[in-house]
Amino acid sequence: MIVDFHNHFYPSAYLKACEAGDSKVVVERDVEGRLLIVHAGDYNIVVPGHYDPEARLADMDEAGVDLQVLTLTTPGVHIEERNRGIELARLVNDEFAELNGRYPTRFTALAALPLQDPIAAAAELERSVTQLGLPGGTIFTHINGHTLDEAQFLPVLEKAVQLDVPLFLHPTIPVHIDALDAYRLVALIGFTQETTIAASRMVFSGLFERLPTLKIVLSHLGGHLPFIAERLALGHRVYPECRTELSQSPLDTFKQFYMDTIPYAPQATQVAIEFAGVDKLLLGSDYPHQIGDLTGAVATIQELAISEADKVKILGANAARLLRLNA
Repeated sequence: MIVDFHNHFYPSAYLKACEAGDSKVVVERDVEGRLLIVHAGDYNIVVPGHYDPEARLADMDEAGVDLQVLTLTTPGVHIEERNRGIELARLVNDEFAELNGRYPTRFTALAALPLQDPIAAAAELERSVTQLGLPGGTIFTHINGHTLDEAQFLPVLEKAVQLDVPLFLHPTIPVHIDALDAYRLVALIGFTQETTIAASRMVFSGLFERLPTLKIVLSHLGGHLPFIAERLALGHRVYPECRTELSQSPLDTFKQFYMDTIPYAPQATQVAIEFAGVDKLLLGSDYPHQIGDLTGAVATIQELAISEADKVKILGANAARLLRLNA
């Protein structure tokens, strides 16, 4: 079974709310008449695959993908006013569950969470898992400027541990865009930086010493982590600032993260395999965004110089085990 772990879907209720103007997301059209979802620092061009399950299924069939793990894309519901964010999260997750019910062998989904209120987010994660049957949730690299290693987010992380479900860590717009404000560098570079910073802060804060069974999936091949983890471990040895909360080397903890395989780059994927092991990689496509490539994502893994058994793991077996899809 081929499982695409990283892709994005706009539930119709969410799009209607945004189009009605009852959101901090702006909906507009470009000069070509295409629908745009615009938020501070970035935008997405909305195509049928974003909202039409039948169009999505046709693309999945063409690429040979059996199942997708749906997630709401940036900027998430946490940018909204608290009560509106809670309401939108419930709308999104209810529709995710409805889609799962209509297409039980083709879709599952990770819950959108109103992270501006961590207590409410923990409650929504529990509702989504225990009542709606969703196998986990989505978090972001910062929550309106607040980082995930802050104590206020412990209720969400502890709830994930209690429920024994993974959290997908997706990047969002950097707080300080600065030199990234041109050439779509936010999406190309800023997102990988965001993932690297968020994961590093979580590890150096000692979070995984307190919650050793917390399961986090990092997007975009873990950002830069496979390439700089040894440097971070060196920093732990030589800088006392790195040891204020973390008692042991961070290297093994970095290898506990799961990572998706975007951006379907063979050399980078091979480095990630050598760093974390084949059991920690999950196929991802970023479909149907402009930068997404469903067919290319699958082909990259199929063409790697690794065993067929390892390809099976990355293409779907790892995701099925993590999400308990065969349970």
